[in-house]
Parts: sequence; structure tokens; C-alpha cells
Amino acid sequence: MNKRRWNNVKKEMFKNKYALMALMTLVIFSIASLLAFLSPFDPNKMSIVEKLQAPSGSHWFGTDDYGRDYFTRVLYGGRVSLAVGFLAMAVAITVGTAVGTISGYFGGWIDNILMRFVELLMSIPSFFLMLLLNAYMKPGITTLVLIIGLMTWMEIARIVRSETLSVKEREYVMYAKASGQSSFLIIVKHIIPNIASTIIIAGTLNIATAILMESSLSFLGLGVQQPNSSWGSMLNNAQGYIGEAWHLTLFPGFLILFTVLSFNVLGNVLRVAFEPKGANGQK
Repeated sequence: MNKRRWNNVKKEMFKNKYALMALMTLVIFSIASLLAFLSPFDPNKMSIVEKLQAPSGSHWFGTDDYGRDYFTRVLYGGRVSLAVGFLAMAVAITVGTAVGTISGYFGGWIDNILMRFVELLMSIPSFFLMLLLNAYMKPGITTLVLIIGLMTWMEIARIVRSETLSVKEREYVMYAKASGQSSFLIIVKHIIPNIASTIIIAGTLNIATAILMESSLSFLGLGVQQPNSSWGSMLNNAQGYIGEAWHLTLFPGFLILFTVLSFNVLGNVLRVAFEPKGANGQK
């Protein structure tokens, strides 16, 4: 079953040119960010005489208001934005999967309490809550990861719970119960592996959400602090120079757009590949 599903992923990837473009885009962005240290420029070295230069052969993306090479800062900023996206996704998936499987497997009063708690959290404007938490916590990447991850797990929990309710009634789970296996082992060995495709799809889409949230918080000055950079903080810094240095907003803005769009395209491809019958409207 798993092999067939991954074969469906390969087939969908090669059939959908947009999916291949999205995958190539993410691979290029990730490799470029990881190899940022190869740049001949120091991302934090200031040169007032070179400030706000337009893109050129020596500075591909120009320079910012402190004369720092913008291309180098974009590469290092990509490290932060992508790292926050992946790490926040890991936190959200871990919490959401744990809550969703426990709620769906045990049912009853446990399910009622957990789902009411999830609904309560979902009723609170998440971005407003993130602003409050970030204001009272020390700014930094760890804070961003924890805040974003703990604010985005609720929808994952609801999806995982729904899948768990279906899987727990299947024969292999019923046999595991009858053979005396503990609830923990049943959840870990039988339920989670069989809803892994759903978790992967949710995680892929969650990365895009996390990157947008990080960019929003950094844009408001509540995320990554100077002299470090992320794509969102670079946009925040660039808003005061739109008239005289348009390139400062163009590059980080397009990188955020293409990254989020690519993750959304891949998430849709995975959904179609893992659930081909449902995606085609068949029974």
C-alpha cells in the first residue's frame, strides 16, 4: 500500500509540470540558503558609502540602507524563514497528531474535552494571540518556532482525529486490541503509520502557513531581530525606502510568494496522489 502511494506521488509529480517547477524552486532556495556562507560578502558588514545601490554586477540584488549586500542577506534570511517554517511544522505536527489520535482513539469524555479545548483555541484570533505572546517572550527564532507551532496544531488535530475514527474500526486494529496490545502501541504501530499520508499533506501545507506567519511577525518587527535577517524583517526594513530603492521590497517579497506557492502546489499534488479516487470524484 505504501509503495503504491509513493508510486502515485512520482506519477503525479512527473505528470504535473507545475509540481516539478515547485519542487525545483524549493530545492534551489534551500540549497542556496544552505550555501550562503560561500558568498564573498559578510551579511552584517556595513558600508555607508555603498548604501541603497541598485542591482549591479558587484551586488546582484543591490545594497540596503546600511550598504550591506542584499543578495547575501536574502540568502541568510532564507535560512531563517525556511528553518522556522520546518521547525514550526514539526511542533504543530507533533502536538496535533498526539491530540488527534488520542481524541479519536479513546473517544467518550476524553474526545469531548480535547475537542472542546481545540475549538476554544480556534475561536481566539491566532495572530492577535501570537502578538501578545511574542510581546512577553524574548524575541528570537526559538520563540517564533514555539509560538507559530503551538498556534497552528489545532486544525491538524481535527484532521487526524477524523482519520483515526475511521482507522480504529479496521480489522488489524481490532485484532491488536483483542491480542492485548496497549493503547500506546496500537496508536504508534497501527494508527499513525496508516494515516501518515494525511499527516504529510497537512505538514506540507502547514509549512507555508508557518512561513507566512513568521514573515508577518518579522514584518511587524516582532520576529527576528537585527542584525540577523529573515525575508519578513527585510520587507519591514524596506518599506521606508520604496520610493528610492524599490528593489529592497521586490526580492524578499517574491521569494516569500514563490516559496509559499510552491508548498501549496506540492501539498495539492500529495493530496491527489495519496487519495486519487477522492480527488477524481470516484467512489
